[in-house]
Amino acid sequence: MISFSSLLVLFLRCSMQIDIRPAENSDSAALLHILQVVFAEYPGCVLDIEEVPELLQPATAFAEMGGSLWVAQHQDQVVGCVGLVPDGIPGRMELKKLYTLPAVRGRGLGRRLIEQAEFAARQQQADSLHLWTDTRFTTAHRVYERLGYVRLPEIRELHDRSNSVEYHYEKHLH
Repeated sequence: MISFSSLLVLFLRCSMQIDIRPAENSDSAALLHILQVVFAEYPGCVLDIEEVPELLQPATAFAEMGGSLWVAQHQDQVVGCVGLVPDGIPGRMELKKLYTLPAVRGRGLGRRLIEQAEFAARQQQADSLHLWTDTRFTTAHRVYERLGYVRLPEIRELHDRSNSVEYHYEKHLH
């Protein structure tokens, strides 16, 4: 028998209208909440605000990096985000901060956010997009791979509170 709460989650997943818009500095608390919820899903992942200072004034921080940050919003609640910044190599940009709340997963929101970033990268004449993703985020890896991102042999250790090790992915846009 399916519980009421399971039916409610299913209904919300099927009926939500989710819009994507540029992030504002006032989205900071919502973005930090999303990261806190996502990190709590993975043993050992810790949200340390000192390690994500760009989320204290997100619109300003991403603009100062020459990039953009978008949020996915359902009614008045921010439920996801994605960022895009130049990485210093001509023709290449970096996808950053792709996160969605668990309640909205499985409906293509991650794909929509990535497509938003890819569209903006193409508008800026980028030939490729790359990203780094925690080795623990296996569901995200499958999303990236379904969308044409290829895992490169490089890994990096962040030496952060979460002891993060990240895989490197890249996608050619043309």
